Amino acid sequence: MIRLLTLILAFCASSVTAETLRMAVTTSFHNSGLSDVLLPAIEEDTGITVELLIVGTGQALRLGEAGDVDAILVHSRAAEEAFVNAGYGTHRREIMYNDFVIIGPQDDPAGVNGLGAATAALSAIARTGSVFVSRGDDSGTHKKELALWGDAGVVPEGAWYRPVGAGMGAALNTAAAMDAYILADRASWLNFGNKADLALLFAGDPVLFNQYAYIPVNPQRHDHVKADLALELEGWLTSAPARDLINGYQINGETLFTFNAIAPAE
Repeated sequence: MIRLLTLILAFCASSVTAETLRMAVTTSFHNSGLSDVLLPAIEEDTGITVELLIVGTGQALRLGEAGDVDAILVHSRAAEEAFVNAGYGTHRREIMYNDFVIIGPQDDPAGVNGLGAATAALSAIARTGSVFVSRGDDSGTHKKELALWGDAGVVPEGAWYRPVGAGMGAALNTAAAMDAYILADRASWLNFGNKADLALLFAGDPVLFNQYAYIPVNPQRHDHVKADLALELEGWLTSAPARDLINGYQINGETLFTFNAIAPAE
């Protein structure tokens, strides 16, 4: 009887302490495979079960504005700062980074391999009319792509430009099927299985830096959000265990993300 009571109390205690936090994350973060590494560690260390809503950055921000999630993890700084400045998020916390890369056919008909700047690479694609697949989904990757076209002085339109309105994995699959160029984040590319005849052709321009940031949704806007859990998760994401898992996550010997969060002062 005593043993049965102990088991019941233990079950009730675990039911009370196990809590779920809803977080909107980008498709690129999920496609990288890193979430499969981080989420079990988060639950083990904190007792928080993180439920992911996997969308583009634009949709993630809209979910935060509506109070449909407790926090977001995205990668478009200007949009993130606008979200916080409008009062939808309490603050923005940088967690990790990687970079964007230009993927394309191995025979590289536009000749982007070896060019000195990302804008020159995109200009060459447009000038030669080589097929380019765009996410077209208001994601962080799509926002970066549009900014690069603007910097290159190119209006992307015509038969060669193919917006698909899809996540990173689906867009890469389309590019593979069409033997087309595409802007991708390095992590998604490294973890992508259907590479077909595609290859990484351009990288290294500082403008392709890709920062990921964590933003808790403001409880003053939506009093039902789990602000305490969001702050607890932020503490874990900026901790030494998170650093070691993020920096240690590799595919074929290549690191996908670099941790750059600054832990709060003790």
